[in-house]
Amino acid sequence: MRPPYLLLDVDGVLIPFPDADGAGPASHTRHDVVPIDRRSDNPVTVWLNPAHGPLLTQVIRTGLVIPVWCTSWRQDASTLIGPLLGLPRLPYIDLPRPQITTSHPNGYLWKRDHVDAWLGNAPVIWIDDDFTDLDHEWAAERTARGRTTALVQPDPHVGLLAEHLVEVLAWSVLLPVAQTDVPAIPHEAEAG
Repeated sequence: MRPPYLLLDVDGVLIPFPDADGAGPASHTRHDVVPIDRRSDNPVTVWLNPAHGPLLTQVIRTGLVIPVWCTSWRQDASTLIGPLLGLPRLPYIDLPRPQITTSHPNGYLWKRDHVDAWLGNAPVIWIDDDFTDLDHEWAAERTARGRTTALVQPDPHVGLLAEHLVEVLAWSVLLPVAQTDVPAIPHEAEAG
């Protein structure tokens, strides 16, 4: 049996939104990174909690979930954000780059349709700060159809907490023993 996927967002989860002064939480460390679509003289400042790396590593080592980046950072999550946290290279979903002015153009998270197609029948627990009620309804409907789905939604100004990862582990150990028709990780999601 293949374990369920653990989809990880970055902004609002590992990188909390800054306060009014532009600073991150005291628990987070400032880093300047250069995503692949930017020049080195135009870095992006991010605030990361160094404790997230060991916490996520412990979850990964349990083998109860298959971690996959699900973020607009795409491969930069694996090559820039992950290494700063001491994480191994993780696969990522190669999300499209929609021309949108809101993260909920249809009343739900813009990533959802692409993620739903990518997942197929695979079970998933997805950590993202930006779900709407329609996303929670989607998760319940997917679960009712036998595609076990859970959403974990951190406060975007606080980000990921240890209790969120406890929720991931508690959920994953309660899954039925025999999941069937779970696809292999698609090529686009393989860490490169």
